[in-house]
Amino acid sequence: MPRDKSENHEKIINAAYKEFMEYGFNDASMRRIAAECDMSASGLYKHFPSKEEMFAALVEPAYSGLKEMYYQKLSVQYEELENQSAEEIWEGEDETVWVIKYIYDNFNAFKLLICRSQGTRYENFTHELATLEEQSTLDYLKKIKDKGIEINKISKKELHLFVTSNINAIFETVIHDFSRKDALIYAKHFDDYCIGGWKRLLGLPE
Repeated sequence: MPRDKSENHEKIINAAYKEFMEYGFNDASMRRIAAECDMSASGLYKHFPSKEEMFAALVEPAYSGLKEMYYQKLSVQYEELENQSAEEIWEGEDETVWVIKYIYDNFNAFKLLICRSQGTRYENFTHELATLEEQSTLDYLKKIKDKGIEINKISKKELHLFVTSNINAIFETVIHDFSRKDALIYAKHFDDYCIGGWKRLLGLPE
């Protein structure tokens, strides 16, 4: 890509972030973004065919990366479970910690996703994540039972509420503009809280 086009693209990305953060997706103006970049609206559309695609360019890489890391961590959890006793299950989990680290490495993208995505295909992204977590938790519980370890039964309705609450709790750090340091302290405390809660809920040794 020629240097001037790369520079224009970077200007657009920066201007788009400011516009979406100030006005939200629905009220954001492609004309204002173009004016901020000293471009015509038609010139802006050469870079992004629509406002939706412009928003996606700001958030999709971070969101896809989060899901990719989630599946990688899940695979490791399944492998570790094979050799764990009942006492070791859910011990030493750092799920919230690694998620918070990733979010704060991509803070601007997640600020847009959480606070300014209404009207885009991402507006229900927390529901999508909760659905992934709900299914993986069901799979994990089944694997525990397949090992011959007895656990308490949880209804799918209850599980849905627990998982959704956990997902929302993680993103509260972004909504409330926690510093990275404070968010990581919170993440560690939240992991401790969740570990104890899940073990007691399932009847696992604490």
